[in-house]
Formats: sequence, structure tokens, C-alpha cells
Amino acid sequence: MSTPRLREAARVIVLDGDDRVLLLRYEENGGFWAVPGGSLEPGETHLDAAHRELHEELGVIDMKVGPELAVRTKDHPVGGETARQVEKYFVAVVDPETVNPAQASQPDDIRAWQWWSLHEMQETAQTIYPLGLAVLITDYLRNGPPATPLELAG
Repeated sequence: MSTPRLREAARVIVLDGDDRVLLLRYEENGGFWAVPGGSLEPGETHLDAAHRELHEELGVIDMKVGPELAVRTKDHPVGGETARQVEKYFVAVVDPETVNPAQASQPDDIRAWQWWSLHEMQETAQTIYPLGLAVLITDYLRNGPPATPLELAG
């Protein structure tokens, strides 16, 4: 069995001043919530991609993207073939007023945008990716960024 093609991606954990997390709703694969982000374009760095994706998906311009908190590797179907996606997770704290999905230039298949408290994330029966996101955020809020990015499962 051959190794799936590599697909690098950047994702941003968007927090507000009340430590709520902005999640995006997708309906494929049974429906799930995830943080904004997507694959790198040719010649793009992960931070460049993070900024571009925030503009494309949230209509946000010039958001300060902070440290890398984690990385996740997951094989999943993309365009009919399996890809090995390696995602780097960054964090950004924003004023919710700066998030304007109506200005999103490429909302992809996003069905909803919602701010979630950490408690709501831990109590919901809905699927949120990456798994363990609430724990990652709680650790970051208590201890700051890790010395090296954490490896996330699923």
C-alpha cells in the first residue's frame, strides 16, 4: 500500500476575550465543527496560509496570529483520493466584532459560524475536530504555549 500524498494545512484556534472559541460547521462526513483553516498554496508558509484562510473563511483582515500550539496528522479523503493531512494549529485572540462572515471570500462548505464556551465544547454530543480541542485550549490558557507543539490525535 502506498503512502498517501502529503497535504499541509494551517488552522487557527480563534478565541475572544471571554475565552470562547469560534467553530465552523461542516455537513460532510455526518457533520462536524472545526476551527478555521485549510491547505497551503504553493510557496506559502503556514502562517501565510493561516492569515489567508482567516480572510477567506471569516472575512478577517490583518489578524495577529500567535504561537503554534499543536500539530495533527490524519489520513482522509480529499477530492476522491486519500491524503495525509498535516495540520499546524496556531492561536489568535480577537474582538468578535472583527469577525464578519458576510465578508468571507471563500466560505467553502461552511454551514454555520458559532462561538463556543469551553464548557459547551466539553458537554456537547456533536463532533468537534480536532479531538481534545477543549483540553488543548484549557492548557494554553492556564500555562501559555507549549515549548514544542503538541501531537494531537484524530
